[in-house]
Amino acid sequence: MDDTIVAISTALGVGAISIVRLSGEEAIDIVASCFKGKNLKEVSSHTINYGHIYNEEELIDEVLVSVMKAPKTYTSEDVVEINCHGGIIATNKILETMLTHGARLAEPGEFTKRAFLNGKIDLIKSESVMDLIDSKTEEARKLAMSGLSGRTSQLITNFRDTLKNLLSQIEVNIDYPEYYDIEVVTEEKIKQEIAKMKKDLDYLVKISENSMTLKNGIKTVIVGKPNVGKSSILNKLLEEDKAIVTDIAGTTRDIVEGEINLDGILLNIIDTAGIRKSEDIVEQIGVEKSISMISQADLVIVVLNNNQKLTNEDLEILEKTKNKQRIIAINKIDLEKNIDLDLNLENIIYTNTTDINGIETLKDKIKELFKLEKLNTKDYTYLTNSRQIALAKQANKSLLDAEKSLNDGLPVDMIEIDLTNCFETLGEIIGESYKEEIIDNLFANFCVGK
Repeated sequence: MDDTIVAISTALGVGAISIVRLSGEEAIDIVASCFKGKNLKEVSSHTINYGHIYNEEELIDEVLVSVMKAPKTYTSEDVVEINCHGGIIATNKILETMLTHGARLAEPGEFTKRAFLNGKIDLIKSESVMDLIDSKTEEARKLAMSGLSGRTSQLITNFRDTLKNLLSQIEVNIDYPEYYDIEVVTEEKIKQEIAKMKKDLDYLVKISENSMTLKNGIKTVIVGKPNVGKSSILNKLLEEDKAIVTDIAGTTRDIVEGEINLDGILLNIIDTAGIRKSEDIVEQIGVEKSISMISQADLVIVVLNNNQKLTNEDLEILEKTKNKQRIIAINKIDLEKNIDLDLNLENIIYTNTTDINGIETLKDKIKELFKLEKLNTKDYTYLTNSRQIALAKQANKSLLDAEKSLNDGLPVDMIEIDLTNCFETLGEIIGESYKEEIIDNLFANFCVGK
């Protein structure tokens, strides 16, 4: 991190303002060498300075330059932000000028990566930055802000502090058994501490897995044989005519996707090709895609036609989805009932796409299945991604191993190893310890300029 990086930090395109950001020891010097206005090397920190950017003698743009000196910056390094007129040409020309004067083009997420490596933010806060950028619902924004506030990090730190105190007491008892004025750590006390931590960590993992719904949404796949009304249901949910609807069987030959916000939770909805046997090669590919999407879904909506008797194709679809979280939607209830549904099925609802409220029962059932009203909470202190949750589960396993060792009567120094493993694993969640390649991969998913 000895060099100075630069990137465009606003979306590239036509707009009122663009920002080109630099960070590093030479950030101020590099911009000052291209800037005509106040001497940026002498201005106070956290000031905005009017002037012009030149490339040699060529005037590039009229700008406002924000100068922020270390360590009170996002990266803990000197940071300069050039606010220029929006537009692709002017913004890229300023970026090019900074590169020719000694800056290096930043990698994705490198500004945030430097903030982490310089100790400005921990790993949970770093990931929350990108979560905030990617958030598509108010609930996802609140979840990201909770991570940025430090509440989630503090929760993990509290777990580690408890372990640290317990490990210290165990270590003292092992090394200095002859002292009478130290607290004796009995097996019973260790069991109590482990049981409490295990219970709290179990709860954190459970609510965090539920909270992933807030962040990522519910991947919802609509399946059924041709002409049962799948595309009409999709259009009704999206409140737009996204999928083509005709009376011709096999109209939908590829997946059609859309998103809706259902009480603050994102539904990623996929309408699939009607599942049936067909000689048409293109339709066959669509059917194969439909079947493959079932295994990837969080929720499967199986659509059956109220106006027709169940066919072998209907029964095959019900069989393929029996182990999935699913809703059986009996569609076209505005038509005469001919369906012979004598099967022992759960989560059956009735819909039609002709009435304005014809699919409200479907929305209500989704809310019920995923307990969306319970997810809408004031407490957003959760782990927010698979990496964090996997490490929390790994830490909990170390606690289980320690508990088993206690019950098996193993020496306390063996139990100490399991507790130490738990302590270190929790440290990986917040970045107190980490593998360099994991950090590189994590920040590679960020946008350039952040």
